[in-house]
Amino acid sequence: MAVILQNELFGWQDIETLGDLERLQLVLKYLPDEPVVRELENTRGRGRDKYPVRPMWNALMAGVIYEHPRVESLLRELRRNGQLRQVCGFDLYEGLDAVPPSWAFSRFLAGVMGQQQLIQAMFDALVDKLAEALPEFGATLAADGKAISSFARGKREEKTKKEEPGRRRDEDAEWGVHAYHGKHEDGTAWETVKKWFGYTLHLVVDARYELPVAFSVTKAATSEVVTTRGVLQDFEERHEKVWERCQAMCMDRAYDDGKLIKELWDEHAVLPIIDIRDCWKDGEKSKLVEGTENVVYDYRGTVSCVCPRTGTQRQMGYGGFEKDRGTLKYRCPAEHYGYECAGRDRCSVGKALRIDIEQERRVFTPLPRHSLKWERLYDMRTAVERVNSRLDVSFGFEHHAIRGLKKMQTRCALALTIMLALAYGRIMEKQAHLMRSLVRSA
Repeated sequence: MAVILQNELFGWQDIETLGDLERLQLVLKYLPDEPVVRELENTRGRGRDKYPVRPMWNALMAGVIYEHPRVESLLRELRRNGQLRQVCGFDLYEGLDAVPPSWAFSRFLAGVMGQQQLIQAMFDALVDKLAEALPEFGATLAADGKAISSFARGKREEKTKKEEPGRRRDEDAEWGVHAYHGKHEDGTAWETVKKWFGYTLHLVVDARYELPVAFSVTKAATSEVVTTRGVLQDFEERHEKVWERCQAMCMDRAYDDGKLIKELWDEHAVLPIIDIRDCWKDGEKSKLVEGTENVVYDYRGTVSCVCPRTGTQRQMGYGGFEKDRGTLKYRCPAEHYGYECAGRDRCSVGKALRIDIEQERRVFTPLPRHSLKWERLYDMRTAVERVNSRLDVSFGFEHHAIRGLKKMQTRCALALTIMLALAYGRIMEKQAHLMRSLVRSA
């Protein structure tokens, strides 16, 4: 907390309860922001201190918590709300004169954008604190990209570059495209294309507690798979003990990449719970398992046995993953499910079959996609969608006035850090059941 020492003119708590300001107090109490504030004070040096750094910083936190889309909106609330000024630490003797003008606050924001490394360190400190406070924090992670639209105009055309720069354009934003493909029940193909102009938030969250653990903000056109691999690498370096807890990584089919799947399992022993795209050509529905004559698999890795006499295809029983051999074990469906098989005398499989995952790494994963455990873990991927929803609804990213990559990176970092500070504060105040609530007061 950015500690404020001042003489109070009178105590608002003696008149009425703080109400919704309790959330701000909780954040300021548990936010490890002292290094950031001290650096901002050192940067200001002996310059004019009419508007001190600490109240300004606390007011910035209030602006994020209470979804103020613009500086003027926050400053109007500070002038109106004496309780808010007191909690932020503005001098009560100066009254409304203590509230900075918009130009002073904008200059302060420019200084905050230069402290992204310290803001990242603040986020990382809260991740480590939550790892100590919550059992199995980080055991199951989920990752996804969030499209953040920019509502400003884009770069100028070459012929208009002689015009004045103007501040209403967003010259960092780019166009991003997501294409979704699939098939209807009747076999016809469908396609949905989503386009947006702006940025992408690459987010990794704890799937059990629905709290962020790592992130990166890039232009919209950046590859999600490549960026997420970098985010995970940074996460491992910054939170080695938390990463060691990780047992499964849940992602949708946009992250279906053989290299990523191989890295997660081979280098970190993390189960890749990643949906798969149908990349087989010419409508191919099945392939023959190497070394067999009547065992096939589909693009999702479902293994089936074909009866040599009748041609009946039955799914084989999953017998587990043999880590030391790197093989998936499947049992004869007649043995496993009790079927009567007319071709058992001609079948070369026997009672069981082992499939090396190296045969096709995208298809054969250590935990097969047709297993109940895979489906249960994949359902936990929706945790990242709920975190994204809180950013839109409770932090105002659905309708914002942020322009420029650096501003967007700073705003996202502050919002996610405050989300963690609220959760940690709830836990420390014995309100763990409210750790994911961003709007309720205790």
